[in-house]
Amino acid sequence: MKKTALITGISGQDGAYLAKFLLDKNYKVIGTDRRSARSVNWRLRRLGIANKIIHEEMELGEIYEIQRVFEKYKINEVYNLAAQSFVGTSFSSPLNTANITGLGTLRILETIRSTNPKIRFYQASSSEMFGDVLEKNQKETTPLNPQSPYAISKVFSHYLTQNYRNSYNLYATSGILFNHESPLRGEEFVTRKIIMGLVGILKNEINSFELGNIYAKRDWGYAKEYVEAMWKMLQMKRPDDYVISTGKTYSIKDFINKATKYLKMNVVWTGKGLNEKLINKDSNKTIIRINPKFFRPAEVNILIGDSKKAQKKLKWKPNTNLDQLIKIMIDDELKFSH
Repeated sequence: MKKTALITGISGQDGAYLAKFLLDKNYKVIGTDRRSARSVNWRLRRLGIANKIIHEEMELGEIYEIQRVFEKYKINEVYNLAAQSFVGTSFSSPLNTANITGLGTLRILETIRSTNPKIRFYQASSSEMFGDVLEKNQKETTPLNPQSPYAISKVFSHYLTQNYRNSYNLYATSGILFNHESPLRGEEFVTRKIIMGLVGILKNEINSFELGNIYAKRDWGYAKEYVEAMWKMLQMKRPDDYVISTGKTYSIKDFINKATKYLKMNVVWTGKGLNEKLINKDSNKTIIRINPKFFRPAEVNILIGDSKKAQKKLKWKPNTNLDQLIKIMIDDELKFSH
């Protein structure tokens, strides 16, 4: 019998890759989005699956909309990927972030509990929950110390998922995913912003661009591989929480250096602090500047994940290193940018 999966946030990077993965496994896929996200279906079109998904509008702020969708279909698995997911925006829109990223999860879990407690539920937790880290390599048991309204909302949802699992015996699991990138990443995220910027400079479309804290270090993986881990979590005998990461960390400056090297750009860093900049030695022009407006009110300086549990129990492992990931993103940007 064909399984039916509901993906919230279908038009985001992870939603699109997960939908493709599940369709390839012969699932019936229902994708939901808030009304204002309708224009961002370019990812589904890029993957050639826009017409293979059943689309439903569903605001996570409205429980009756969630109930309507759950009553309309016989759902086996729910992947809750919808969120106000840009950390920077969560500082300027904390109420919306808490309502969607936090309370949205509660509305879904409550709907599952009251309509069909046999549904398997996946919650997209985030490495941002570790925040100002309390342990060098973050794993499932590392204390959480969130530093943004986004991360705090994710912590609420994470504990809620555990609570509904323990209190109501629901199959509810959380994947604590560290940063995962791809050509489908949103333009506001720093990896995509860097690659679009560098390609734009090479094509003489822009002269320069600005970044914030280039010394923040992140554990970066390939989103296409991370969605498989989500699916594997819902196929286990018992629900549990898993960290998904590469176990390697690089600064944003490292990312820029790897990207300029692949693009064969002749560049040099000069200056310090807010005056640090990247200069194109061929044109002697500044191509990257630091702008304090891109710094977060509370920074998360370093994240590095320990995914041994997932590797052992889920038989999942990351296969794409950062150099390969940058190559994938740049090649795609060169192919599809205007």
